[in-house]
Amino acid sequence: MKILVVIVNYRTAALVAHCLQTLAGERTALPDLRAVVVDNPGGGDDAQALRAMVAEQGLGGWVEVRSMPCNGGFSYGVNAGVQPAMSGPDAPDAFLLLNPDTYVRPGAVAALAAFLAARPDVGIAGSRLEDEDGAVQHSRFRFPGVLSALDEGCQFGPVHRLLRRWATCPPLADAPHRVDWLSGACMLVRRDVFARVGPFDEDFFLYFEELDFTRRAHALGIASWQVPASRVVHLVGRSTGVTVRDRRPPRLPAYWFASRARYFRKHHGRLYRLAVDLAFVGGRLVGETLRVARRRPANAPPRLLRDFARHMVGLPAGAGN
Repeated sequence: MKILVVIVNYRTAALVAHCLQTLAGERTALPDLRAVVVDNPGGGDDAQALRAMVAEQGLGGWVEVRSMPCNGGFSYGVNAGVQPAMSGPDAPDAFLLLNPDTYVRPGAVAALAAFLAARPDVGIAGSRLEDEDGAVQHSRFRFPGVLSALDEGCQFGPVHRLLRRWATCPPLADAPHRVDWLSGACMLVRRDVFARVGPFDEDFFLYFEELDFTRRAHALGIASWQVPASRVVHLVGRSTGVTVRDRRPPRLPAYWFASRARYFRKHHGRLYRLAVDLAFVGGRLVGETLRVARRRPANAPPRLLRDFARHMVGLPAGAGN
């Protein structure tokens, strides 16, 4: 199987360099594996540093660093890597979308490729994401809705147990299984899926873009599966700083709210988007009341309720406001 790995870089050159070094080992089983690093400019010299690393490590035969004129976001970077390769004699059979803050365990890409080769009915396959110590991360999900928003807002055990069948994160599993959508940190997408679904929606600057893409694929009957035998380390939050695991997360940026609103408007309409927001805010009010009463430390991003409320009425929300 010919695979083109697409990595979108934004001020993460050192992480990308390590990711590429781990990918080099995958070429023993997959000699036709190539990679393109799409560099969204961030005011530094990442593209130059990555090209120097590629030359120094002797990776130039299969790695290309492509500089973009502006930082158009993640979808913009993915499309810049995928679309030029969609046709021609060297067109890949599939594209592996890989975050810059990941690196692959031995055999990870080969396991995904073997699964797609054996399952022509599956269009998208995702790896099991894990911490460096092997702890499993949630990386496949149910489509979000009103009840999952209520659960996420409340973050209270009895409420979660009541709503578990609608929770965004289903129980972990060790065997390959079909899912609604996969984390864009690592997913292998057949070329014909891109041909049918179209490119990533560049109106999503960052976040919710892979959810939108897999939702569009799902609407066309294209199945997404997770393959736990494919193991990829995800250094959560290293590329964006928004998602963290070891401390209270920072205030959510305005583009997170904009992407979230766009997803729900696009797939469910404005009234449903408002219902989802109200469910989250209502759940959060209950959850915060219980947290204070139980004297638990805050674990949500600062000003979360205020930012949701401002966004719901059309005022700017997120960091800087």
